[in-house]
Amino acid sequence: MSESTPSAGPTLAERRARQLAHDAAREEHHRTRDTVLGPRRDADTLRAVAEEAAERFAALDPSTTGTDEVLAWVAEEFGYRTAVACSMADAVLPHVVARHLPWVDTLFLETGYHFAETIGTRDAVESSMELTIVDVLPRTTVAEQDAEHGKDLFARDPGLCCHLRKVEPLTRTLGEYEVWITGVRRDEGPTRADTPLVTWDEKNGLVKVNPLAAWTFDDLLAYADEHDVIVNPLVNDGYPSIGCAPCTRRVAPGEDPRAGRWAGLDKTECGLHT
Repeated sequence: MSESTPSAGPTLAERRARQLAHDAAREEHHRTRDTVLGPRRDADTLRAVAEEAAERFAALDPSTTGTDEVLAWVAEEFGYRTAVACSMADAVLPHVVARHLPWVDTLFLETGYHFAETIGTRDAVESSMELTIVDVLPRTTVAEQDAEHGKDLFARDPGLCCHLRKVEPLTRTLGEYEVWITGVRRDEGPTRADTPLVTWDEKNGLVKVNPLAAWTFDDLLAYADEHDVIVNPLVNDGYPSIGCAPCTRRVAPGEDPRAGRWAGLDKTECGLHT
């Protein structure tokens, strides 16, 4: 019996046509979205919405994750006044959200200090998934920050560096939205053990939703495998939590998943979730 010849993959022309169709679909979605997007509601109204929802979702059966329930509510309540925060350690969170809100705005904090693998993951996600990547930029480049504060601020004052390159840019950008969705999970460490599905974010003045709160790291990887979701290659190289390259190291077996973030420093959070 003769051996079968492996089927050839898509040609360059086919890949190009697929990419053009993908980009055209995103552009068409935004043209439609802009005609129906209502004004942003005030903080008092949004706070009341958050408090009612927090109570409702806290009553869910603890044996279930509540992911689809809370995201169906987000889609109905907020529509495209929704932003997803994604560090590009993987694309599971935006993939889950896009099942309810295709082409949802997905915020990527472009700090200027990312691993090359993280930038590559960001680019692959943008070109292949039904998402709208929004690059959230600091007010200064790395070179401008070095000139103002001295070189390698992250090594001398990581809190200030995170504030300038993550916290302030995100707060500024979130002003356009009513809700932001994060990938914070309770299993990531003691500071996140009590993460609720829905809460009011007083600092940023909008609703905050954590639909993967009850997921484990294994749940995340299983979902990515089942749905062929892009995962940053660093995840399989000992980096279960990925931040800026100068402030992230590999995690040893048995260590807390976030032990590689700001290792050796009295710092466990960048300030986005505190």
